Amino acid sequence: MKIVVCIKQVPSSEARVQINADGTSIESGELELVVNPYDENAVEEALQIKEAKGGETIALTVGSDKAEAALRACLNQGIDKAMIVKDPSLQGGDFLGTAKILAAALKQINPDLILLGKLSIDEENSAVGPALAELLGLPHVAVASKLEWIDDTSLKVSREVEGITEILALSLPAVITANKGLNEPRYASLRGIMAAKKKPIEAIDPTGLGLDPNVVGAAGRKISILKMEPPPPRAEGKVLQGEPQETVPELVRLLREEAKVL
Repeated sequence: MKIVVCIKQVPSSEARVQINADGTSIESGELELVVNPYDENAVEEALQIKEAKGGETIALTVGSDKAEAALRACLNQGIDKAMIVKDPSLQGGDFLGTAKILAAALKQINPDLILLGKLSIDEENSAVGPALAELLGLPHVAVASKLEWIDDTSLKVSREVEGITEILALSLPAVITANKGLNEPRYASLRGIMAAKKKPIEAIDPTGLGLDPNVVGAAGRKISILKMEPPPPRAEGKVLQGEPQETVPELVRLLREEAKVL
């Protein structure tokens, strides 16, 4: 079985984000960049499937040279192979452009199962997975919380939908996007890190993908960012001194008249 995990490098959720002077992008020079957390669940699931059923695992991404660090993190965890499409002319597109690039690369790889996170924490559009499945003409389940194999070519996928658990069956090849509850991503072991040093990161030749930069790159974006701005600063909190019988009425008054939450 060949399993491909599509990953994205994103700013850490703990990073202090600064908006560029253009007002439509963030300053990425000093940001800590990591593997998208939901993609980590997809990586872990790929590793567990390989351990149970055998096969080959591949991490695939679209990005610049910096994104190779995210691929290396996947190799450290145990992924067998890493691949990247990093042609500058293909970068800067929206979710649909990214899906088209991934789809073109995946057609060459011809995997049995494609995994990725349900969304990326930088854009949160939850659209690459469904778009990828549509472009490839494959069955797709989003926001997966549990995978159970029926046989070697079919499985049941559970997902939480508005307070209920929905269980779907699908046959391979297929696309599945991972939710946080799917598993607990492992830490890279020293043995895994040492083994990963011998694993190369393959750059996919974009000329063989048949992609038009005017369609998948920045020029082909269907979605534009008009403005980015930080949230308004929070007002300073108040500390009420005194006995409960004195402070509780005052707290209720403040909640009603100033905070207007009552």
